[in-house]
Amino acid sequence: MLGLYIHIPYCRSKCAYCDFASAAVKGGVPDEYVDAVLRELWRFSPCGSTPLRPDTVYLGGGTPSLLTPRQVSRILDAAGPVPGAEITLEANPDTVTRDVLAGFRAAGVNRLSVGVQTASDESLRRIGRRHTAAEAARTLKDARAAGFENISGDIMLALPHYTADEMRDTVALLAGECTHISAYLLKIEPDTVFGRRAPDGVPGDDEAADFYLACVDELAARGYRQYEISNFAQPGFEGRHNLLYWDCRDYLGIGPSAHSCMSGKRFFTPRGTDAFLRADAVYTPDGDCTAQDYIMLRLRLAEGLSLAKLQGRFGVSLTPAQTAFCRSLAQNGLARFDGETLSLTPRGMLVQNSVLTELL
Repeated sequence: MLGLYIHIPYCRSKCAYCDFASAAVKGGVPDEYVDAVLRELWRFSPCGSTPLRPDTVYLGGGTPSLLTPRQVSRILDAAGPVPGAEITLEANPDTVTRDVLAGFRAAGVNRLSVGVQTASDESLRRIGRRHTAAEAARTLKDARAAGFENISGDIMLALPHYTADEMRDTVALLAGECTHISAYLLKIEPDTVFGRRAPDGVPGDDEAADFYLACVDELAARGYRQYEISNFAQPGFEGRHNLLYWDCRDYLGIGPSAHSCMSGKRFFTPRGTDAFLRADAVYTPDGDCTAQDYIMLRLRLAEGLSLAKLQGRFGVSLTPAQTAFCRSLAQNGLARFDGETLSLTPRGMLVQNSVLTELL
């Protein structure tokens, strides 16, 4: 199994909360960037002249929907995904039309991830998004009309001045068209507009937790099963690409700031689009994929951590003290533990970092 991530570091403007490696661009994605992506794909080719044949491809950003369908086709032709591969492209509603979406579908994209975030136009303006709720709803319908049967929608929870009605309205906007929903709590990072000047009206930790748990319940009532801390899907529509990350499988990241893990070795490309274009970016080692990484990633999943698989893959077993801690988590409603598998409940997922600190 191999996942391929392609980073597109271009946006029309920078959102107030975003710290991803991206920069504003007036037009679309330059062809020279696509050329650089193809150059790196051939660098990792098994024999320098054959496609990688990934099982999943994820075009993330930035704003990948600034690519043209022709550019997407060039990338996918070079990558050569296997038949039946999951091929995802992130799209912002203000950058696509029905014809463009149909072009992406014809190029081979079979899963669309739409950055809706919220059904409140006031909140969208506040966080720096360029679309309206009506445009987001139109994009979801256009995606269906363009032939997409697998559509994911993003929700941001606990935005400034957030309300329960805003959460429910956003879920309702997505639920009619999406097979998959990702719901994230707002996190204010230092090197962002919000980080440099904190907005007022940001919910506190307890209030944010209440929004998260209410969203979990709302999505469950609409048929979306939580399979990871921030991800919910109708049966059979779980995101296959990210599941490779969470199971410590092989994935290759192409582009500035992209991370990879191949044969248990982690490495990344530093930020800097210009260096990437010049082929000056150096793939930097980032250590091994360890048992601790595996525990951390598996506890993101509702399926949880199999102690037998932990032992089989890494030769590691829980100590008596760790086992006792797992039982205490279960007794306090933060986890489920039967002596063989440890999985966090939604309440436990909210405090996953604290759980990991104590467990590890």
